[in-house]
Amino acid sequence: MNPKPKLWLSHVGFYVTDINKMVDFYTRFIGFTVSDRGMRPDGEIVFMTRDPSEHHQLVFATGRPGDLSFNVINQISFRLDSLQTLRDMHAALKDEPVQILGPVTHGNALSSYFLDPEGNRVELLIGTPWYVPQPCRLPVDLSLPDEQLWASIEKQVVGMPGFKTHEQWQQEIEAKLAAAQPLLF
Repeated sequence: MNPKPKLWLSHVGFYVTDINKMVDFYTRFIGFTVSDRGMRPDGEIVFMTRDPSEHHQLVFATGRPGDLSFNVINQISFRLDSLQTLRDMHAALKDEPVQILGPVTHGNALSSYFLDPEGNRVELLIGTPWYVPQPCRLPVDLSLPDEQLWASIEKQVVGMPGFKTHEQWQQEIEAKLAAAQPLLF
Protein backbone atom coordinates (compact mmCIF):
# COMPACT_ATOMS: atom_id res chain seq x y z
CA MET A 1 0.00 0.00 0.00
CA ASN A 2 1.21 3.46 -0.85
CA PRO A 3 0.79 6.25 1.66
CA LYS A 4 -1.64 9.00 0.82
CA PRO A 5 0.10 12.02 -0.68
CA LYS A 6 0.22 15.07 1.52
CA LEU A 7 -1.84 17.83 0.05
CA TRP A 8 -3.76 20.87 1.17
CA LEU A 9 -5.75 23.60 -0.45
CA SER A 10 -3.41 26.34 -1.57
CA HIS A 11 -5.64 28.89 -3.25
CA VAL A 12 -8.87 29.48 -5.10
CA GLY A 13 -9.35 31.61 -8.17
CA PHE A 14 -12.41 32.84 -9.97
CA TYR A 15 -13.45 35.08 -12.79
CA VAL A 16 -14.91 38.48 -11.97
CA THR A 17 -16.75 41.17 -13.88
CA ASP A 18 -15.39 44.27 -12.08
CA ILE A 19 -11.92 43.39 -10.82
CA ASN A 20 -11.28 46.76 -9.16
CA LYS A 21 -14.51 46.59 -7.14
CA MET A 22 -13.75 43.03 -6.04
CA VAL A 23 -10.11 43.75 -5.12
CA ASP A 24 -11.22 46.81 -3.16
CA PHE A 25 -13.76 44.82 -1.13
CA TYR A 26 -11.54 41.79 -0.44
CA THR A 27 -8.53 43.92 0.55
CA ARG A 28 -10.40 46.57 2.51
CA PHE A 29 -13.04 44.45 4.25
CA ILE A 30 -11.69 40.87 4.30
CA GLY A 31 -8.07 41.98 4.79
CA PHE A 32 -6.23 40.43 1.85
CA THR A 33 -3.09 42.06 0.46
CA VAL A 34 -2.35 42.19 -3.25
CA SER A 35 0.81 40.16 -3.80
CA ASP A 36 0.90 40.54 -7.59
CA ARG A 37 -1.17 42.14 -10.31
CA GLY A 38 -0.70 41.93 -14.03
CA MET A 39 -2.08 41.38 -17.49
CA ARG A 40 -2.71 38.11 -19.30
CA PRO A 41 -3.51 37.82 -22.99
CA ASP A 42 -7.23 37.65 -22.11
CA GLY A 43 -7.35 40.26 -19.33
CA GLU A 44 -6.17 41.27 -15.89
CA ILE A 45 -5.29 38.99 -12.97
CA VAL A 46 -4.79 39.83 -9.30
CA PHE A 47 -3.17 37.59 -6.69
CA MET A 48 -3.96 38.18 -2.99
CA THR A 49 -2.89 36.67 0.31
CA ARG A 50 -3.29 36.96 4.07
CA ASP A 51 -0.37 34.61 4.75
CA PRO A 52 3.23 35.65 4.04
CA SER A 53 4.16 32.02 3.42
CA GLU A 54 1.62 31.80 0.57
CA HIS A 55 2.15 33.93 -2.52
CA HIS A 56 -1.58 33.86 -3.10
CA GLN A 57 -4.64 32.36 -1.49
CA LEU A 58 -7.18 34.12 -3.66
CA VAL A 59 -6.99 34.99 -7.37
CA PHE A 60 -9.33 37.19 -9.37
CA ALA A 61 -9.22 37.24 -13.17
CA THR A 62 -11.29 39.33 -15.53
CA GLY A 63 -13.54 37.48 -17.93
CA ARG A 64 -16.68 36.58 -16.02
CA PRO A 65 -19.66 37.20 -18.29
CA GLY A 66 -21.96 39.85 -16.90
CA ASP A 67 -25.06 38.09 -18.19
CA LEU A 68 -24.85 34.82 -16.25
CA SER A 69 -28.33 33.71 -15.22
CA PHE A 70 -26.92 32.11 -12.06
CA ASN A 71 -23.80 32.27 -9.95
CA VAL A 72 -21.50 29.30 -10.50
CA ILE A 73 -19.69 29.82 -7.18
CA ASN A 74 -21.45 28.12 -4.28
CA GLN A 75 -19.55 30.01 -1.60
CA ILE A 76 -16.17 31.12 -0.31
CA SER A 77 -15.69 30.69 3.43
CA PHE A 78 -13.29 32.40 5.82
CA ARG A 79 -12.55 31.03 9.29
CA LEU A 80 -12.22 33.77 11.90
CA ASP A 81 -10.32 33.80 15.17
CA SER A 82 -13.12 34.61 17.61
CA LEU A 83 -16.79 35.24 18.25
CA GLN A 84 -16.02 38.92 18.73
CA THR A 85 -14.39 39.13 15.30
CA LEU A 86 -17.44 37.43 13.79
CA ARG A 87 -19.73 39.92 15.53
CA ASP A 88 -17.60 42.90 14.49
CA MET A 89 -17.40 41.84 10.85
CA HIS A 90 -21.11 40.99 10.72
CA ALA A 91 -21.95 44.45 12.11
CA ALA A 92 -19.57 46.15 9.66
CA LEU A 93 -21.30 44.54 6.67
CA LYS A 94 -24.11 47.11 6.94
CA ASP A 95 -21.70 49.74 5.60
CA GLU A 96 -20.58 47.63 2.63
CA PRO A 97 -22.02 47.19 -0.89
CA VAL A 98 -23.23 43.68 -0.06
CA GLN A 99 -26.48 41.84 0.61
CA ILE A 100 -26.51 40.44 4.15
CA LEU A 101 -28.02 36.96 4.33
CA GLY A 102 -27.80 36.69 8.09
CA PRO A 103 -26.17 34.75 10.90
CA VAL A 104 -26.84 31.04 11.33
CA THR A 105 -25.43 28.00 13.04
CA HIS A 106 -24.73 24.76 11.26
CA GLY A 107 -24.25 23.06 14.62
CA ASN A 108 -20.55 22.65 13.84
CA ALA A 109 -20.06 26.34 12.98
CA LEU A 110 -21.44 29.76 13.77
CA SER A 111 -21.59 31.79 10.56
CA SER A 112 -22.53 35.07 8.98
CA TYR A 113 -23.42 34.94 5.28
CA PHE A 114 -23.54 37.70 2.69
CA LEU A 115 -23.27 38.24 -1.06
CA ASP A 116 -20.11 40.10 -2.09
CA PRO A 117 -20.24 43.00 -4.59
CA GLU A 118 -20.63 40.56 -7.51
CA GLY A 119 -23.18 38.31 -5.81
CA ASN A 120 -20.83 35.53 -4.66
CA ARG A 121 -21.95 33.96 -1.39
CA VAL A 122 -19.37 34.50 1.36
CA GLU A 123 -19.33 32.88 4.78
CA LEU A 124 -17.50 34.22 7.83
CA LEU A 125 -17.32 31.47 10.45
CA ILE A 126 -16.01 30.16 13.72
CA GLY A 127 -16.17 26.57 14.89
CA THR A 128 -18.31 25.21 17.71
CA PRO A 129 -17.58 22.34 20.09
CA TRP A 130 -20.35 20.25 18.47
CA TYR A 131 -21.16 18.27 15.37
CA VAL A 132 -24.51 17.48 13.79
CA PRO A 133 -25.05 15.89 10.37
CA GLN A 134 -25.18 18.38 7.53
CA PRO A 135 -26.97 20.20 6.13
CA CYS A 136 -28.11 22.04 9.23
CA ARG A 137 -29.00 25.72 9.15
CA LEU A 138 -30.58 27.42 12.16
CA PRO A 139 -30.93 31.18 12.64
CA VAL A 140 -29.08 32.74 15.57
CA ASP A 141 -29.02 36.12 17.27
CA LEU A 142 -25.45 37.43 17.40
CA SER A 143 -26.52 40.23 19.75
CA LEU A 144 -27.01 37.77 22.63
CA PRO A 145 -24.32 37.75 25.33
CA ASP A 146 -21.68 35.04 24.77
CA GLU A 147 -22.95 32.55 27.35
CA GLN A 148 -26.56 32.94 26.25
CA LEU A 149 -25.66 32.59 22.56
CA TRP A 150 -23.65 29.40 23.10
CA ALA A 151 -26.35 27.97 25.39
CA SER A 152 -29.05 28.66 22.81
CA ILE A 153 -27.06 26.92 20.07
CA GLU A 154 -26.28 23.94 22.29
CA LYS A 155 -29.95 23.63 23.25
CA GLN A 156 -30.92 23.53 19.55
CA VAL A 157 -28.37 20.94 18.47
CA VAL A 158 -27.82 18.59 21.41
CA GLY A 159 -30.98 16.57 20.75
CA MET A 160 -30.54 16.28 16.99
CA PRO A 161 -30.00 12.81 15.51
CA GLY A 162 -26.28 12.23 15.02
CA PHE A 163 -25.22 14.87 17.54
CA LYS A 164 -21.74 14.40 18.99
CA THR A 165 -18.90 16.52 20.22
CA HIS A 166 -16.51 17.97 17.68
CA GLU A 167 -13.77 15.88 19.28
CA GLN A 168 -15.74 12.65 18.69
CA TRP A 169 -16.42 13.62 15.08
CA GLN A 170 -12.77 14.54 14.51
CA GLN A 171 -11.61 11.15 15.82
CA GLU A 172 -14.03 9.39 13.44
CA ILE A 173 -12.79 11.43 10.47
CA GLU A 174 -9.16 10.75 11.39
CA ALA A 175 -9.94 7.01 11.36
CA LYS A 176 -11.71 7.27 7.99
CA LEU A 177 -8.81 9.22 6.50
CA ALA A 178 -6.31 6.68 7.81
CA ALA A 179 -8.31 3.85 6.26
CA ALA A 180 -8.83 5.54 2.90
CA GLN A 181 -6.46 4.65 0.08
CA PRO A 182 -5.58 7.11 -2.66
CA LEU A 183 -6.69 6.09 -6.12
CA LEU A 184 -3.63 7.25 -8.05
CA PHE A 185 -0.77 6.51 -5.70
